[in-house]
Amino acid sequence: MIRLLTVGCVIGWLMLSQIDITYAEPYRPTDDAQVLERLSFKVTDPAARAIESLRADLRNNPRHLESAVKLATRYIEQGRSEGDPRFLGQAQAVLTAWWNEVTPPPAMLLLRATIRQNAHEFSEALADLDQVLVVQPTNTQAWLTKASILQVQARYDEARRACQRLARLAASHVLLGCLGDIAGVTGQSAKSQELLRQVLSAPTLSGRERIWIATILAETAVRTGAIREAEEYFAEAFKVGIKDQYLLGVYADFLLDQGRYRDVVSLLQSETRADGLFLRLALAEQALRLPAFQSHTAELAARFAASRERGTTVHVREEARFTLALLRDAQRALPLAQANWNVQREPADARILLECALADGNRAAAQPVLDWLNANHVEDFRLRQLSEQIQETTF
Repeated sequence: MIRLLTVGCVIGWLMLSQIDITYAEPYRPTDDAQVLERLSFKVTDPAARAIESLRADLRNNPRHLESAVKLATRYIEQGRSEGDPRFLGQAQAVLTAWWNEVTPPPAMLLLRATIRQNAHEFSEALADLDQVLVVQPTNTQAWLTKASILQVQARYDEARRACQRLARLAASHVLLGCLGDIAGVTGQSAKSQELLRQVLSAPTLSGRERIWIATILAETAVRTGAIREAEEYFAEAFKVGIKDQYLLGVYADFLLDQGRYRDVVSLLQSETRADGLFLRLALAEQALRLPAFQSHTAELAARFAASRERGTTVHVREEARFTLALLRDAQRALPLAQANWNVQREPADARILLECALADGNRAAAQPVLDWLNANHVEDFRLRQLSEQIQETTF
C-alpha cells in the first residue's frame, strides 16, 4: 500500500488495479430479486451526480480535455475513498483518446502518471512526470508525486530534492509533510515528529491534509515503539471523519501487531473490495479462529491467482504476506517478497521480506534489506528485531 499525495487534498491511497474479466456470454439472472452487484456509492450521492454530469459532458464532446481530466480525477478520488479497484480502470478509459499520444497535454500526463504509479509502473510514471516538468517546471503536483514515487523506491536523496522544489511552490505544511515523511524513515524520527506536530496544530489544514500529517506521525510513532502516541495520532486522523483507505490499512496493521483482532474485524468487516484490507480482515479472523476465515482465505487465493493471470504486480506484497501468514508456505512466499522488494522498498516491504527469509531459513535473501536498514539508518524497532533474529539464528 502506497500513500499517494495530492496538493490541497493530500490523502492516503489503496493500491488499485483494473479488473478485466471476460465472460463467454452474458449472464442472465433467473430471479428478479437476485443481487447482481452492490454499488460502492448510491446514485443519489453528490459524488455520483457529479460523475454522471461529467460523463454526459464527455458523451457530447469526447475530445473535450477539461471534462475528461475532471472525470478521470473524480474516478481516481472515488477509488481511493471506496477502495473499489474498478474506478482506476474507468479513469484510464476516460483518457483513451490521449493515452498513446507522443506528447499528451500536461494535465493528461499527470493523470497518466498517477494511474501508472497506482499500477506500480514507477519508471513510466516518473517519465511522465519529467515530461510534465519540462513544460511546467513549477507544477507542484508533479513534484509532490515524483517525491512520493522516489521515496517508495528508497531513492531518498532524489526524493528530498523533489520535496525541496516545493519550497516556493506550495504552503509550508506541504513541504514539511513531504520532507518529514522521508525523515521519519531515514534516522531522523525525532526531528520529523517535532516539525510535524507543529504542522498538525495549525488550524488552517484541510481535512485531507490533517489525515496525511496525522498518519505520518502515527506511522513514525509505531516504528519507534511509541504505542500510546501512535494511538493518539491515529485517533486524530480518524476524527476528521473522511474515509481514507491508506489510513485503514496502516491502522489495521497497528491493531494486528497489538493483538487487537476483534477491533480489526470491526474496522474492516465491510471493507472487502480492496485486497489489502480483505487480507488484514482474514488475518484477524485466523487469529480468532472465526468460521469466515476459511471462505475468505479461499477467495483471497482466487483473487491473487486472477491477478497473476492478468500479469499485474500490484498485489505482490499482499500475496507474499498471504502465502506466509495464511497458507504458511515460506518457500513460496519468499520469491514473492523478493520480487516485491525489487519494485518498492518501504518498511512494510522490508518487513515481509525479512519475515519470509527468517521463516525459510535463508539469510542471503535478507541481505538486501539488512543493507538498506544500515545504509539509511532506518528507525524501526520491529525491523531491527527481525534483523537481529536473522543474524543470530543458525540456519
